[in-house]
Amino acid sequence: MKEKNTSKKVVINALVRMNKTAKIYVAGHNGMVGSAIVRKLQHEGYTNLLLRSSKELDLRNQEAVNQFFETERPEYVFLAAAKVGGIHANNTFKADFIYENLMMECNVIHAAYQTGVQKLLFLGSSCIYPKFAEQPISEDSLLTGALEPTNEPYALAKIAGLKMCDYYREQYGCDFISLMPTNLYGPNDNYDLQNSHVIPAMLRKFHEAKEANKPTVELWGTGSPRREFLHVDDLADACNYFMLNHSEAGHINIGTGEDISIKELAEMIQNIVGYTGEISWNTQYPDGTPRKLLNVDKATKLGWHPSISLQKGLIDVYTKKFIC
Repeated sequence: MKEKNTSKKVVINALVRMNKTAKIYVAGHNGMVGSAIVRKLQHEGYTNLLLRSSKELDLRNQEAVNQFFETERPEYVFLAAAKVGGIHANNTFKADFIYENLMMECNVIHAAYQTGVQKLLFLGSSCIYPKFAEQPISEDSLLTGALEPTNEPYALAKIAGLKMCDYYREQYGCDFISLMPTNLYGPNDNYDLQNSHVIPAMLRKFHEAKEANKPTVELWGTGSPRREFLHVDDLADACNYFMLNHSEAGHINIGTGEDISIKELAEMIQNIVGYTGEISWNTQYPDGTPRKLLNVDKATKLGWHPSISLQKGLIDVYTKKFIC
């Protein structure tokens, strides 16, 4: 692929009005986040979505990514592809997490620049912030302290991605923006007990314990850390909103602005599932960051708000996954 002439910057249009037939590439469309973005776009009437599975297009392969962008020429890109996992997976496969995430985002962002993509939205994670960042965490907290060691490789990759978007905007005039969502849950989540995040792991554990009439459910850690949770359909709504209405350097926190302790979350899920046994906390496992609540003032001032409560979202997810 030939490099663009870098002597001139592209003029950035602050507001995007995507034609309903515009070519829109959703990277990672089979994942929880990507599939939610696809549902949102289809609901909004977009009819020309470019979707490739990891088997069809390995985003870690620069040559394959370049060829895809040259051939398909997407006009808009939602970069939701990532290697993700919970504390155990992040802490066990550190090299895989930093390598694969760096390769995917570098290849896609650079190819988007080279082929003149009109706008790209990069999705990061709230783990980019320091372990002991002041709560609630504002966007300005980035790079002000040490990261949580258990997910540092993933966080470093995501920091690199958002900085790439800023630097490509600064040097080349690319209209690339970044959103940093809080902890997510929803349809198409990963329910593998070794590699999943806290909500799907709890839903599965409590459901299976209920079905098997087990007297106790073991959960990891102390239950004291506090976390914020956002339904993935709310994130998809935010992605669509900011793709159409935002064009600035820097990233935007996407969350609810409310948190809950892991113990309170466990009790909420226990009640939703209808499990009547006991909860045993295995303190041999790490808690991770003590608290992680995002300051969402920036998103709010820009006009976006979530709409799905945690209670409602959990009931919906549990019903569709385990009951229907």
